[in-house]
Amino acid sequence: MRSLIHAIRRFGASEDGAALAEYGLLVALIAAISIISIKSIGGKVSTAFKTVDTNLP
Repeated sequence: MRSLIHAIRRFGASEDGAALAEYGLLVALIAAISIISIKSIGGKVSTAFKTVDTNLP
């Protein structure tokens, strides 16, 4: 029983899980921002290429 209590206390004192969760949230935020900006820029680039294509002889 003591070893179980000791393991629970040691797990609660460890900050590795919190750091891992923070890194996971950071990666998710960066991915979301990247996807949104790529979609936004992609539409503008596609429009620019279509304009150039229609204006070529």
